[in-house]
Amino acid sequence: MLKVSQLQASYGAARVLFDVSLEVGAGEVVTLLGRNGMGKTTTVKAIMGLLRPAGGSLSFGATALAGLPPYRIAQCGIGLVPEGRQIFPTLTVEENLVATAAARQAPARWSLPKIYQLFPRLGERRRNLGTQLSGGEQQMLAIGRALMTNPQLLILDEATEGLAPLIRVEIWNCLKSLKAEGHAILVIDKNVDALATFADRHVVIEKGRVVWSGTSPELKHDPGIKDRFLHV
Repeated sequence: MLKVSQLQASYGAARVLFDVSLEVGAGEVVTLLGRNGMGKTTTVKAIMGLLRPAGGSLSFGATALAGLPPYRIAQCGIGLVPEGRQIFPTLTVEENLVATAAARQAPARWSLPKIYQLFPRLGERRRNLGTQLSGGEQQMLAIGRALMTNPQLLILDEATEGLAPLIRVEIWNCLKSLKAEGHAILVIDKNVDALATFADRHVVIEKGRVVWSGTSPELKHDPGIKDRFLHV
């Protein structure tokens, strides 16, 4: 589905990404790991058209993504849960969800009732404004909003950043449910041990370069990877 090959990106004269390559296949959960400031969010911005690549290629299925505006990339079937959640604060939960619903002639995979089934708390608070939600509820809403676009690939940038441990478990369970339904997911997060329980593959980035990639069993059996590249 998603193929990133030799991706390069810069902010002005400062090069940030150096030949980053990764792939996400149908039904796969792949993580992008690394310490803060190593290029993870920059990679996501390049994929979503929020930052123009300086080199390399990006494709989703048969569609080349480089140069497309963000809305066209979203229409290709990629849903983004951005860092910081970025929900619409003055809209209700339900208005946030309806605002991003994809208009398709075929039956939609995701609908309001299904979002409320996935996150019952959102159903309970569907009339509340975005500003009236807790951080965990806002993250659930951001995920639900992305799912309402009926994406083929879901990208989560800092999936559980700043959330309480119990809420993190809810988010992990949500991602496990999505995987069981066959969703492809690219997730950025710092909770490596939790990710390793359900992710298929991992890509570790250090100073804008991929320094390791492998499966969850390989990551578990090589604690040196976490010590060298992931621990603060």
